[in-house]
Parts: sequence; C-alpha cells; structure tokens
Amino acid sequence: MTVQHTVQAVRRDLTDAELTQIIARQEEIFVARQPQSARLASQAKRHLAGGVTSSWQITAPQPVWLSHGQGSKVYDVDGNSYVDLHGGYGAALAGHAHPAIAAAIRNQAGLGTHFAQPTKNALAVATDLAGRFGLPSWRFANSGTEATMDAIHLMRSITGRDLIIKVEGCYHGHHDSVQVSVAPGPDEAGPKERPNSAPASSGIPRAITELTLIVPFNDTGAVARLLDEHRDQVAGMIIEPIMMNAGIIEPEPGYLAGLVALLHDHGALLTFDEVKTGLTVGPGGVTRLSGVQPDLITLAKSVGGGVAVAAIGGTTQVMDHVADGQYEMVGTFNGNPLAMAATRAMLTEVATPEAYQRIDKLRDRAKAGIEQHIADTGLTAHVVAAGAKGCVVFAEEPITNYRGFLGVDDRYSHAHWLYQHNGGVFLPPWGKIEQWLISVQHDEADIDRLVENFGTFARAVTGPVTPGSQDVSEG
Repeated sequence: MTVQHTVQAVRRDLTDAELTQIIARQEEIFVARQPQSARLASQAKRHLAGGVTSSWQITAPQPVWLSHGQGSKVYDVDGNSYVDLHGGYGAALAGHAHPAIAAAIRNQAGLGTHFAQPTKNALAVATDLAGRFGLPSWRFANSGTEATMDAIHLMRSITGRDLIIKVEGCYHGHHDSVQVSVAPGPDEAGPKERPNSAPASSGIPRAITELTLIVPFNDTGAVARLLDEHRDQVAGMIIEPIMMNAGIIEPEPGYLAGLVALLHDHGALLTFDEVKTGLTVGPGGVTRLSGVQPDLITLAKSVGGGVAVAAIGGTTQVMDHVADGQYEMVGTFNGNPLAMAATRAMLTEVATPEAYQRIDKLRDRAKAGIEQHIADTGLTAHVVAAGAKGCVVFAEEPITNYRGFLGVDDRYSHAHWLYQHNGGVFLPPWGKIEQWLISVQHDEADIDRLVENFGTFARAVTGPVTPGSQDVSEG
C-alpha cells in the first residue's frame, strides 16, 4: 500500500489581517452568487433545526442548497454548476444519476421497495463483498453509524467484555460508544501518550464514555499498555485503517498487522471501519491493499451508489455468533430490496477494474498538478492521495496522528474551499477534516478545473518565494 506525499516548505507567511481579508472577500463572492440559497436557508430555520437536514451542512458563510446532479456535476438552486468533488462525503463514487444505478432503482421500484424479507440481490451483494474483502459472512444495515454500532455490540457479545479501544480523532458514527474523542481541542485532549476519553458532544453519559479507551493512531505501544492495564476487560478495537477524519493519515508499516497480533493475544477483536475507505481506495478497500484481515469490517457510503446502505462482514467464527442467535442483528430496513438492487449495480457495473484504472489516472493528474502549484508558489502544503480520495494538508511535514493534525491552520483550508467553490468546484466544506472524491464519471477537464483553482488560491496566499522542494514517497 502506498500513500504519496510531496512536501514544499518555503512560503511567505501572510499576516492574520491579510488572510482574514482574503477570506472575507471570497465569502462575499460566495454569498453574492447564491441569493436563492440564502433565501431558502432563512426560510428553513422555521421548520428545520438549524435550517439544514444535518449539522454537517451548517457551513460558513451559508449552506449551499442544491437542485440536482448529473454525471460529475451538481447544480445549486441559483443555477450555478460545480464539478462535484464533495461526493457526499464519499457516497458518490458512482457520480450522479449513473445509468446503471438509475436503472436498478427504477426497476426495483416497480417491483416493490420493502418486504422485510431477503431477495436474490442480497445474496449477490454478500457474495461479491466476500470476494472483494476476504471475509465470508455478511449482514446489512442502513448507515455507517448502524454498522459500527453493530460491530461494537458484536465484539462485546462475543468476548463478554465491556471496554473498547478507539483511536483519537477518528469518527465512527454518532452512537454513544464512539462519540468519544472525535475532535477534541487541545484543552480537553489530555496527554499525548494517554489521551482523555473526551465526550464528542452533549448527551453522552460519562458512564458510557469511560468504557471507551483512547489511543493515538500509529501507536501499537499505547494499545499494548491499555491491554495490559485492563487485562481480560477489552472486547476489541475499532479503527479506520487509513484515518480519514483528519485529512488522510496512512498507517505506518506493520501497524495494522501489529494490532491484529496484539488484540488476538489478549482475546480481543479488531474491526476495520471502512465506511469511508471501502470502495473508494480500491476494489477491496484497505483490507485488500494492506493484506491485513480484521475480524470485522464495516462498510457504507460508496457501496450503495448513492442509496443509503451499510454492510457488516466478519469471519465465520464471528458471524456464527449472529447466525445462531447469540447476538441479534436486526433492522426493519436492513437489506431492503431498493438498497440491494442499487448496491448490486454498484458492485457489478460501476466499481469495475476499468473504472479504478480511470480513477487512478485522474488522481495522479490532480496530484501532479497541485504539487506543481505548490512548488511554483512555495506554499507550505503537501498532497495526500489514497485511491479516489485526496486532500491538501497545509503543513510542512506529513501528519501521522491526530495531534499533528491539530497543528494545521484551518484558515488556509477554508480559504482554499472558498476559492474552489467560487471557481466552480464543490469540495467538502469542513476544511482540513475532509477529502475530495473522484467519481467514475469525472474526466480530465474536471480535474484540470480543480488544479487551476488551486493555482489561483496558491498565488493569492503567497508572495515571492525562495525555490526549493523535497519529494517524499512512502510505501
């Protein structure tokens, strides 16, 4: 597995006033282009909490209300078109209105959308996932939150233990057990070597928070200490095998395999949360790329072609615990026929070897173009790419864990997002946290617009530079 970086360390630092002025001007342009979005946002506050349908949609300077999507583009209610590299936080790997997905949904809608009974498509999907990810037995859910919740329940059920280990800064959905140390500030994070179990929001009981132990990413030593200190109490660990809640942070060589060995030596289990990585980093996720097989895998987002669906896969030993009724994995809409039809089309007609070859070429084009602008302007930044996903991290050195990520200046990320949006490219709005997604329907012109906008941004936030660069490639 290889995640590539290019580091460029020479830049004139903007003053706070200069950067503030740049952001303010781009926000003015942003708002001026979207009067209908502003009108709807104002109206929505009367009946939609916060004026949006998810708190992640509350963005500065205002939410963007969309009209429709087609291919690689989305269109807002003001008639502006955008190259969509937001990708619904990773859900839109198929792009928008993909013919295969649309046909599968239309066909199934005419046959019925809900039975609460299995259909042939569910068997086809499970068989395909088993081949891709190497885990033989599967069940379905409706969101990544549901999938990770079931995985944690299952680890506890099998082991008879209460404690779980979670990585600092990782997001695994919004159920209680994982709403711990998701994005803690420096004042609540605790010591670097022993992070606090900090609640991610209000409404999370302290009694539950204390059942979740926190470790830094890329630190097997911290995991070993907790397993020793809480001997025979830890049910398992959940981890994004490539960390995606802090830009993109790759696992260091041997880290994932080391976790398997450590946890199994202590009678505990390992879950890979591949909700974000899943199909986006490759046809079999990080599991196939790394050659490391966990006890459980959770999937969602990209596997449904834009339809809400999730999947939980496990070893025979683990999933037999479900099959024999020791753990009830239930849900009225689990494996519903509409979701299964869309997922089957996604797996068999969209996420093909040819599609991944195309995505790889576009990713390399984006990466090379942005790196060239970084080198030309001396901007302190580096590009990280993994499969269809990529991001720009505004820091000198590659980030290896959440504490390093905390030091990244989010103002540059926000300014970059504004320049891209005002230039017709829709990126995820949460600055340094999120990544772009290249879909199977993007083309070279789409990528060139991303690169061109980045160049405009880079020139705006840099002045005269001293040449000098260093390339780093890690595998």
